Amino acid sequence: MSEPLIELKGVSKSFGGNIILDNVDLTIHRGEALGIIGPSGTGKSTILRIIAGLLPADAGEIYVQGQRREGLIEDAEDPIGIGMVFQQAALFDSLTVAENVGFFLYQHSKLSHQRIRELVEQKLEMVGLGGIGDRYPAQLSGGMRKRVSFARAIMANPDNPKDNPEVLLYDEPTAGLDPIASTVIEDLVRQLQCLQGGCSTYVMVTHQDSTIRRTTDRVVFLYKGKVQWQGHVSEIDTTENPLVRQFFSASINGPIQAIG
Repeated sequence: MSEPLIELKGVSKSFGGNIILDNVDLTIHRGEALGIIGPSGTGKSTILRIIAGLLPADAGEIYVQGQRREGLIEDAEDPIGIGMVFQQAALFDSLTVAENVGFFLYQHSKLSHQRIRELVEQKLEMVGLGGIGDRYPAQLSGGMRKRVSFARAIMANPDNPKDNPEVLLYDEPTAGLDPIASTVIEDLVRQLQCLQGGCSTYVMVTHQDSTIRRTTDRVVFLYKGKVQWQGHVSEIDTTENPLVRQFFSASINGPIQAIG
C-alpha cells in the first residue's frame, strides 16, 4: 500500500487526570473515506483536532505525507492542506454566507474581491446553494448552514495550490439534523469526494448509523482511548467484537458502560 497521507504513531492525550487517547496508531490513505466511531467521550473529536494541527498531542508522532509535524498548524506549514468541518458549522453570524465561504481568501490571498466572489459562488453551487451568498447564517436552516461550512472547507486558492485541502475532517456533520436533511448531507459528502474541486480523502466522526454506513469505507472503533476494532464498513454486521455489536444494537447490556 502507498505511503499514508497522514499517520499517527503512539498518540496520547489527557485532560487533567482523564486519559482521552492512549497510544493510538492511525493511518489515512489517499482517496480513503475513514470513519472514526465509538461512544461519547472516547476521543473522536480530540483525534480530529490533533490531525488538523489545532491541538497538541501529549506523546507520539504525527506525520503528514511522510513529514513529521512539529508543533501546531500555526508553527509550520503542512505539506498538504487539511480542511475541517466543525459540528456546529462555526460560521460567523455577522458575515454573509459569501463572506464566510471566502473568509480565508479575503484574509490570506492577494486575489481581487471580484475573483473571490466568483470562487465563492462556484463552491456554493457545488454544495447546492448557488445564489444565496448575500444571506446571513441566521436566515438558513441547520442543513444549509452545514453545507455552507462544507463550501468554506473546500475553498481553494488558485494562486497557492498548497493551501488547497487534500483531506477533509468532518466532526459530526449530521448531528441535530432530521433524517431527510441528514441524507442530503451524506449524499453531499460522497459527491464532494468525486467532484473535481472537492476532496477525495476524508475522515468522518459520527454517531449516526446511516452516516457511518453511507459515508465511510473503513471504520475505526475507539473506546477508552484505544482503537478496539477496525474493518470495512461491510463487516459491522458480521464482526463478533462485543463493543461493535453493542454499539450498533444500542443495547445497555455489554462491555460499553452506559453514561447518564
